[in-house]
Amino acid sequence: MNILISNDDGIAAEGIRALVKSMAKIADVYVVAPHIQRSASSHALSVHGEIALKEVEFPGAEKAYECDGTPADCVKLGLDMLKQEGINIDAVYSGINHGGNLGTDTMYSGTVSAAAEGMMAGLPAVAVSVNSHEATHFEAACKLAVRVLPMAMSFERKSVISINTPDIPEKDIKGVKVCRLGYLEYDQWFDEISCEGTVKTYRYRGTPSESEGWTDEMDVKLIRSGYATVSAVKYDLNDYDGLKEIERWGIDL
Repeated sequence: MNILISNDDGIAAEGIRALVKSMAKIADVYVVAPHIQRSASSHALSVHGEIALKEVEFPGAEKAYECDGTPADCVKLGLDMLKQEGINIDAVYSGINHGGNLGTDTMYSGTVSAAAEGMMAGLPAVAVSVNSHEATHFEAACKLAVRVLPMAMSFERKSVISINTPDIPEKDIKGVKVCRLGYLEYDQWFDEISCEGTVKTYRYRGTPSESEGWTDEMDVKLIRSGYATVSAVKYDLNDYDGLKEIERWGIDL
């Protein structure tokens, strides 16, 4: 079995190295990942420029490449390039992300979007994240990534399997909950970094805030309660109730 692994934290991140090490025990692993940090790239593609690819050494991988494109670029280009080399990928994994991909944050996530690129190519797709930007505990995430593979291979749905674990020792995790995505709100602002003439530069800042509307079925609450979560992220963007309402408007020329 051939698995393509990417991420959005960059090819040097500890999380992707932990994931490759674990998945290489059960499959042939190929890596195509950004050469630098590309978090919150969402599903951006480099359609107006060239993408550079460089083969590198990577422990546990059959082949590995660093790419100066987005996470979605890495998967799209990686699948095509490897196919030209006679290597057919059976599943796409993305991660392990340093930071949770929970609730509405999945819309911004380069990690989930890299997996989604695999899903859009008709392949089983899994995104794996640890809920801390300074993550140090990857054991549980790796174990779940390995355990979910056989089920993912028979998961006949157009969605991404998204795994999130707390950044705590595996023995302290209360269990695994299959759950839906919640909604994340942020206390957010922009810091002014510099001002030169008419040009100002800013840096985005934000911290997630708890919501009274969170329920025990939501990933955002379960992860803070010490559970690992598994969700199915569907890429059907239609609002079916909204379509019915718009039809009643009787729009015409």
